[in-house]
Amino acid sequence: MAAENTSHELDNILNFRDVSAYINRREQNQHLRLGQLYRSARPDSASSADKQKLQNELGIKTIIDLRSKTEHIEAAQKHAKRVQASLAVTALTSDDRTAEAIKIPGIDYAEINLNGKGFERHLVWQLSYGNLASLVGYMLFGYRLQGISIIGKNVLQKRGLVGLGQDTLQHSGPEIKQVFDVLANPKSYPVLVHCTQGKDRTGLIVMLVLLLCGVSTEAITDDYRKSEPELEPEFEERMKEIASIGLDESFARCPPDFVEETVSFVNEQYGNVEKYLTGIGVSQKQIDTIQTIMMSKS
Repeated sequence: MAAENTSHELDNILNFRDVSAYINRREQNQHLRLGQLYRSARPDSASSADKQKLQNELGIKTIIDLRSKTEHIEAAQKHAKRVQASLAVTALTSDDRTAEAIKIPGIDYAEINLNGKGFERHLVWQLSYGNLASLVGYMLFGYRLQGISIIGKNVLQKRGLVGLGQDTLQHSGPEIKQVFDVLANPKSYPVLVHCTQGKDRTGLIVMLVLLLCGVSTEAITDDYRKSEPELEPEFEERMKEIASIGLDESFARCPPDFVEETVSFVNEQYGNVEKYLTGIGVSQKQIDTIQTIMMSKS
């Protein structure tokens, strides 16, 4: 087994860590194989040194991006502004072309909007008729941010991060299955999973993997809550984004009961994590493969 190395400081990628290294250190054992599963916030601003470290030192082969179309558009626009400001480049005018420029050559990308159509429908149908009409109007005229704020104020804020985690499990089964299709392919590894903050959606996927590997709820909670101090450098910027869609500071934090409540929900509703995953179409062979990849033989 490779020597445990938990030092992976990167220039421009927050909340980055080797999940196994953190869990092993916390549990004081070598239960998980190192260098297989990494998590982070968005890597859009990765420096040249960051990219080199991800590719050459850590050997990342696959990046699973859990963000929505709106988040990709916003990321592409931010990247275009940085490029134009520093290099006076104006050729990249398309969101799609700019998004391609953000990607790191030589790494495969699996773009899976974890909160896809089923999840969106679930949220929308919780709106009143008046709010639903406002949402449709904003979307028809291209005001996506204003439309999302209708959902933010009237649904997301009420559900909170714990409730939304449960909603994701119930209504994003096809998307979670897609993620596990990637994770069940040995050729995908090492894998980096991220969303925008690398906190909640990323935390949910990491939680499911760690549960499969027999990691304690307490250790998974510590890994999840580690994201809050890791994201502190961009807290003010992130708060502006969160407030713009009608959400409060709690959405920039890590609820201490997120993992415990989510695990209880899985056990009560589905029996255990394996039954949940097989229920959404993940095969037992895929589960066995992920466990083999992630768990140490020693």
